[in-house]
Amino acid sequence: METWRVVATCAFVAGGLVLVLVGMAQVRDRTRTRGQRRTKRAEVLRAGLLGLVLVAVVALLIAYLLPSVVAWGVVAATVMLVVFITTVD
Repeated sequence: METWRVVATCAFVAGGLVLVLVGMAQVRDRTRTRGQRRTKRAEVLRAGLLGLVLVAVVALLIAYLLPSVVAWGVVAATVMLVVFITTVD
């Protein structure tokens, strides 16, 4: 495997995990305002699992399938999302 694929995959996974955590926090905050304490844990877990599966699938695509321009574009978009989301709140 080429070095750029390893670096791009690691960069995407790091950013993707941050985005998964932010998504889980948003789900937790939205369910808290509705007052549903029982389903809160299940909804947060579901959002986390869905996010992790999506990150894993895209990471595998970056590692093995996508051309370099597309892979680095996905990484750049992830970095921009992380910077935007973490600085807005």
